[in-house]
Amino acid sequence: MKTSTTLALPLALLGALGLAACGSDDAPTETVTRLACGEITTAALGIAGLTIGSTESVAAGSVTPSGAAQPLPAHCRVAGSIDPHTGPVDGKAYAIGFELRLPADWNGRFMFQGGGGTDGVVNPAYGAILGGGATTNALTRGFAVASTDGGHTAETAAIVGGALFGLDPQARLDYGYNAVGRTTEIAKAVLKRFYGADAGHSYFLGCSNGGRQALVAATRFADRFDGIVAGNPGFNLPKAAVQHAWDTQAFASVASNDTDGKPIVASAFSTADMNLVAAKVVEKCDALDGLSDGIVNRFESCKGVFDPAELTCTGAKTDSCLTAAQVTALGKVFDGPRNGAGAQLYADWPWDAGVGGFGWRIWKLGTSATSVPNSIIATLGGGSLPYVFTTPPTKVSGEGTGVVDYLLGFSFDTDAPKIYATDVTYTTAAMTFMTPPNPSDLSAFKGHGGKLIVFHGGSDPVFSYNDTRNWYQSVAAANGGDAKAFARLFAVPGMNHCSGGPATDKFDMLAAIVDWVEGGKAPDSIPAAARPANADVAAFPNRTRPLCAWPKVAVYKGSGDIEAAENFSCQ
Repeated sequence: MKTSTTLALPLALLGALGLAACGSDDAPTETVTRLACGEITTAALGIAGLTIGSTESVAAGSVTPSGAAQPLPAHCRVAGSIDPHTGPVDGKAYAIGFELRLPADWNGRFMFQGGGGTDGVVNPAYGAILGGGATTNALTRGFAVASTDGGHTAETAAIVGGALFGLDPQARLDYGYNAVGRTTEIAKAVLKRFYGADAGHSYFLGCSNGGRQALVAATRFADRFDGIVAGNPGFNLPKAAVQHAWDTQAFASVASNDTDGKPIVASAFSTADMNLVAAKVVEKCDALDGLSDGIVNRFESCKGVFDPAELTCTGAKTDSCLTAAQVTALGKVFDGPRNGAGAQLYADWPWDAGVGGFGWRIWKLGTSATSVPNSIIATLGGGSLPYVFTTPPTKVSGEGTGVVDYLLGFSFDTDAPKIYATDVTYTTAAMTFMTPPNPSDLSAFKGHGGKLIVFHGGSDPVFSYNDTRNWYQSVAAANGGDAKAFARLFAVPGMNHCSGGPATDKFDMLAAIVDWVEGGKAPDSIPAAARPANADVAAFPNRTRPLCAWPKVAVYKGSGDIEAAENFSCQ
């Protein structure tokens, strides 16, 4: 049932929406047709391509999405699907799944919650604020929040990382960008019918693939978001997948073999080996910022100072040295993939203190005791590379060591170019649908007043910090050499993929972007803290630091507690 009401919106909400009357203390009224939570149906909305699957009034409570309890307010949860179709290649049913959560106490803002990995699941739209150990979320702060599954559901064959949807041309496009665009469009339409007003400001926050989605949104959907936060963005994700094949081959060259004769990639470097590398990086590069504290703030300068060859064994292999073959393999990985002509296929990687962390190992080497890799590794290289990022897709054996065979046999001369290829069925290349159309051109986003924060861990094993820094420099170059009026990059020294590592990885990017968009407060630094629950910060569990806008780094002022952020400045 539809309910026509005359609604007097609260002054605080009107201010957020930009609707408050100038020179008057009286709140204006607006006659709107609103839908209660249970009235949000497919028929009531009448939007082409939209099916509402369910609505639910959720009482206030709490959740623990990342180990720490977070409160949830009373809200309306809406779930549905958009634009269903049957794949012409695989005959499977596809649609863009989404969730929208609408708090009873709305602050007038909308947030899109970015996805992760190959998506395939509609994650609860709580509104993660990013960073480690969050104890609150955007929904609790009053935001309406939407999320999507990227236009497909996860496959049960974990070994190919849920990437079989890559056989469908439209599902590829939905995953790359269209699911974000359509979900945003639908979510805002539903939001307006529920509250009787448009959102005053719209935000996008995401890390990893969600960070990639965020940068794509800043170009393809520039006018739909006022503030965007992109964390550890894999905006060159197909290239990063090529790096994964490169890593597998390099690590396999020094790995022991399983009973099937296939390499056990995780055995290439033991935990002690990588701790040795990390310790040497800290020894050589920690003091580059003027203070030896276990955090390599100037990690971008470390590559010219640290040389893994210094760790080469002079005798038998022990935990205190690396074999010559290991040194060669590690150098190859950090230099990034190349083809036979020597052309760089992805960025190189910085040396940073977090290479000894579990968060680095789980993505780069895995922990499998056999030649069958962890599913988390299979996602990027074993599934996405052959099924989603190359044209035509390459079918890989879903079980056993088929994924290893594919990665070991990957050619950087003939297979790597397939991320740019098209054919009569797959008419859009992976590097077109997965990346921003022109990554350095943010003119439309800038022109409508948008603000962008990008952060990236120096020890990210999945997407190279150097790739993100290179992108940011290209954005600056496209804006007269300086983009900080609307876009800023924050390095997080020591941090692995989105969190973890010997880093101050607890921070609030949502507050920072709102302050910039609505308060005009451009962030020169963002407060960050270590988390005692993070085993990688055992030496400094209560440390705080400022994260500095690139190219500045945190430098000790020369006096005071080195665990306290106020004794550091960005220089």
